[in-house]
Amino acid sequence: MIDFSLSPEERAVRDTIRQFIQQEVMPLEDQVLHNERNGLPPLEPGQLTDLQLKAKAGGWWGINTPEEYGGIALGPVMSAIVAMETGRTFVPFRFGGTADNILYAGTDEQKQRYLIPTINGDRRSCFAITEPGAGSDARNIRTRAVKDGSDWVIDGEKTFITNGNEADFVMVFAVTDAAKGADGGVTCFLVDRDMGWKSEPIPTMGEWGPAALVFEGVRVPERNILGELGHGFTLAMQWIGNGRYMIPARAIGSAERLLGMAIEHAKNRVSMGHPIAEYQAIQWQIADSHVEIEAVKWLTLHAAWQLQNGIDNRHAASIAKLSGATMANQVVDRVLQIHGGMGYTKELPIERWYRELRLLRIYEGTDEIQRRTIARNLLKGHAKLGQIGD
Repeated sequence: MIDFSLSPEERAVRDTIRQFIQQEVMPLEDQVLHNERNGLPPLEPGQLTDLQLKAKAGGWWGINTPEEYGGIALGPVMSAIVAMETGRTFVPFRFGGTADNILYAGTDEQKQRYLIPTINGDRRSCFAITEPGAGSDARNIRTRAVKDGSDWVIDGEKTFITNGNEADFVMVFAVTDAAKGADGGVTCFLVDRDMGWKSEPIPTMGEWGPAALVFEGVRVPERNILGELGHGFTLAMQWIGNGRYMIPARAIGSAERLLGMAIEHAKNRVSMGHPIAEYQAIQWQIADSHVEIEAVKWLTLHAAWQLQNGIDNRHAASIAKLSGATMANQVVDRVLQIHGGMGYTKELPIERWYRELRLLRIYEGTDEIQRRTIARNLLKGHAKLGQIGD
């Protein structure tokens, strides 16, 4: 028999995180909305740092970070559950003490210069593979790195880079041997901002503030190659694959919070002499939303469980990501509809969530790319139908 229950310790983690989000983070939502409507940053950097330090004082530091680096290494399943809890608010809060997973592939010297300062919150990174004109075609990298003595000189442009405006170093992927293609000719470099790359913000319909990065003759020493020469694409796929299931995890939290708002509104909003919760049209929207949320929850936890147990989870993660992105957009649309005209106004945060959740169907692999991946795996026999527990 499969046991879906959490252990007492896991339940305690979930409940403690939920309490922290409700008591310390959610009260900042009005300030975030006010600031964003007035063209200001959601929160001051000091406020986010204070929140992270408050969480650290409670033992919540480095959710995914190995204990040897000062983290608590909860593992993929509990990390997904934590993401569900942080997803219940649109305040841009993340627990501190984390670093991009591929930074652990660095040399001891690179770990001292990049990994540990990032974990400690002293440095900030960004991951740069997407390029103009390539979009989801991650193999179509045109940025070049040419060997010049003991250095590499990088020229090219990256786009839609998360944290690109704030980062002080970048993990950038460049072609070092065009004849070998993506699988043997792409290398990852650790490049400090003061080495010469520039960033420009890209305005978007939501609050996500990506950047375009420009590299013009940026000189990088050989020691800044992350991993092995020519093996950058493997690192890129590791970065994407290990984190993809976290996207639907956060979407679950957002959708549950939104559905709760819709249920409360439906019970209190009276139309034609009755609470609208009594009308079948509203009941079905609530029921469909809950069914979809629960389905995505177990797809996401399954992808996390596979990763935790050393199983290739790329297929499961694509299923979870596609389902989660679709679900979140359907739920927020229904919630807005249930609230009627007020849902469309800026008086409520629904429109803000509407814009934010729309991004899920695009970044970290569009819906179309996820469908392509899922279908290709089935057609080529990499994934099989009817498997349970294999």
